[in-house]
Amino acid sequence: MSTPTLEPSSADTGASAAPVAGPLAREAIALAAFDHVVAHAPGYRARPGQREMAAHIAHTLSGVTLGDGAVASDAALPARGIAVVQAGTGVGKSAAYASTVIPLALAQQKRVIISTATVALQEQLIAKDLPALAATLPQPFSFALAKGRGRYVCRLKLDQLSGGDAASADLFESDDGGGDTSAAGMAAQAVASAAAAARWQERGVQYTAWANALDGGSWDGDRDRLDDPPDGSLWAPVAAERHTCTARHCPSYNSCSYYQARAKLAQAQVIVVNHDLLLSTLGLHALPAPQDCYLVFDEAHHLGSVAQGQFTASMDLMRGHWLDKLPRAVDEVATAIDHKPTIDVAAFTKELKSAQTELARLAMQRIGSLPAWLDLTGRSAGRSPARAGGGSFNDAGAPVVDRFDGGVLPAEWLEVVGKLHANASSLLKVFEALATQLKANARENPGDAARCAKLYSRLGVLAPRLQSAQETASYWQQAAGDGQPPLAKWLEAGVSHGLVTLTAHACPLQPGSLLRNHLWNQVRAAVVTSASLTTCGSFDHFLHESGLAWDGAVAAREVQSPFDHARQGRLVVVQTTADPKDVDGYTREMLALLMADLREVERGALVLFTSRAQMRQAQGLLERGEHGALRDRVLVQGEASRTVLLRRHAERVAEGKPSVLFGLQSFGEGLDLPGELCEWVFITKLPFASPSDPVGQARADWLKSQGRDPFSELVVPATGARLLQWTGRALRTEADEAVVVCYDARLLRQSYGRRMLKGLPPYRLQRRVDGVLTEA
Repeated sequence: MSTPTLEPSSADTGASAAPVAGPLAREAIALAAFDHVVAHAPGYRARPGQREMAAHIAHTLSGVTLGDGAVASDAALPARGIAVVQAGTGVGKSAAYASTVIPLALAQQKRVIISTATVALQEQLIAKDLPALAATLPQPFSFALAKGRGRYVCRLKLDQLSGGDAASADLFESDDGGGDTSAAGMAAQAVASAAAAARWQERGVQYTAWANALDGGSWDGDRDRLDDPPDGSLWAPVAAERHTCTARHCPSYNSCSYYQARAKLAQAQVIVVNHDLLLSTLGLHALPAPQDCYLVFDEAHHLGSVAQGQFTASMDLMRGHWLDKLPRAVDEVATAIDHKPTIDVAAFTKELKSAQTELARLAMQRIGSLPAWLDLTGRSAGRSPARAGGGSFNDAGAPVVDRFDGGVLPAEWLEVVGKLHANASSLLKVFEALATQLKANARENPGDAARCAKLYSRLGVLAPRLQSAQETASYWQQAAGDGQPPLAKWLEAGVSHGLVTLTAHACPLQPGSLLRNHLWNQVRAAVVTSASLTTCGSFDHFLHESGLAWDGAVAAREVQSPFDHARQGRLVVVQTTADPKDVDGYTREMLALLMADLREVERGALVLFTSRAQMRQAQGLLERGEHGALRDRVLVQGEASRTVLLRRHAERVAEGKPSVLFGLQSFGEGLDLPGELCEWVFITKLPFASPSDPVGQARADWLKSQGRDPFSELVVPATGARLLQWTGRALRTEADEAVVVCYDARLLRQSYGRRMLKGLPPYRLQRRVDGVLTEA
């Protein structure tokens, strides 16, 4: 888990005011601050919806007293308040919550954490919203951006790898051979080793340049401040990590970029962070304690998926070369500090690798007979899973996913998983004992700290893989309790760079339970907001997914957008001859209609696809035949970075040329294209989640086993939420005019489509059949 660090703002730090007692006084302070900001901040203007949101937040949080000693008079627990607000596009939600919560916190000498899901919103808060607020409020405050530890360079590792030190680089090099001991395989590994040595020598030049930049003061060690951001393979070996860090015992501690940035944490009264970082650091004391600060979750509709991702475990079954390095690394460290492990490390590692190999064999035996695997590889089920005889597979598409129904593993598998878990657990204890001894040595003998830190890092690069193996095996051993849902457990196999990849995964099924147990039971005062918390006209789905469904502290309110959707926009539903369930027939017909519609675009447009294959088919039409003339006006996600694509799009529109963006789900959310930049939004199909999603499948099976309907309870609300986001790309300001075109007539024809419509803004609704528009 990453530990956050802070990028300080330029706002001045002011002294906190004396605590203010009484809910009415607190509510008055919060609303007075909001009114002051609206009246005095440049560019601000009164918006009824924004005032409504601010008043709801002020009232909900005014009765909360923070701090460990704060206890409600009529209960054993402190008073709590959680303001849940859906704020439609144009409400100005960041100003509404910041201008009320921050003064409320300052009045009580407390701090604020604002958590978001996207970098774009973090940048907006740090560069625009918070500086404007700090300049306007009578009481100044400081703010900072929290970043993961891995965004900063580790000076110790940078110095080790500068100049291309092959010995130090060996531990960081990824596996290439998968343990193939055939003659051809050994030859291939020799070639790979030579290439790796050359690669590390080249990287050493870059690492030396970075070290010089640090010494010269032209770089502060923050990856994001490099002129040319490095790719992951170059950055990862020198990134700061918890597993390779001895903290204050490191000889580079006083000049450490990470700890220098983190030291400024105490000066920040408002901290901007992302959901992943906030959830991953709970209990690690990296941020203010949730019960002693005000929390704001913006873009809160992501909380459930982020929580599920935090508690997903995975283990690589194919590449075990790192295990060959483990006994040597442990022996070198143990010998260096005169520590004798309590187990035979080499024997336990051999057992662990044997279990991993056996699990890989069972997995390939299971997956190898699946039609999807045979289609992917074009090989027979009996083929060896990795470079058999020196041969290789061709990269051939999406990975194959195979799920264990009900989370139940075959008995033969459980025995192997148990062996893997036991050996990984024993080895982790050795690692922990060595780490404890190294830290103690560094503390007791500061002159030996540099050597201890280097020894610690040798274990640190192996520890995460060992932990992943242990954690995944632990999940795989778990059986569902009475009345409790099982864990989702699955295998994923694919082909990458001519080699088979194979991973084991496990994940709890209910994100709401995870958030309730790990987050909300610590939170006393929070704002939870987004433009898309309701789906199908109700908060129910979001409250269940976020763990707030049965929380008595929740006060939910929907604040309407100031936009006149019926006047500014239209939602046109196109009737196709082919049913969307006929994938090939529907796609052909839909794409033909789309191509015709794209010819009508005069300025900016956005086309949202539900799959990469669908988008590629559209690209194919543009590359040939009668539609070739459209190719020059289309920018496709993946052809360049998002930033570059959006810049090119804006330049084209500014020049008076038509420009069309092709994108997937990530373009359907958070993309802000006001005015002429987006006058059309084309939705190729209702954005149902992939039916191959193993966690979604496991949740559906669980609900069915309980006599419930997963389509109605999970699929429709989740799709409705995504559709709300997608249609939200159309109108971004009160002056915009735009048309949303949906080619999936199920939106009007099916009852579940009508449910989704209830959750969309009140656009003027039309039906198009054979090119003829009628009111729907």
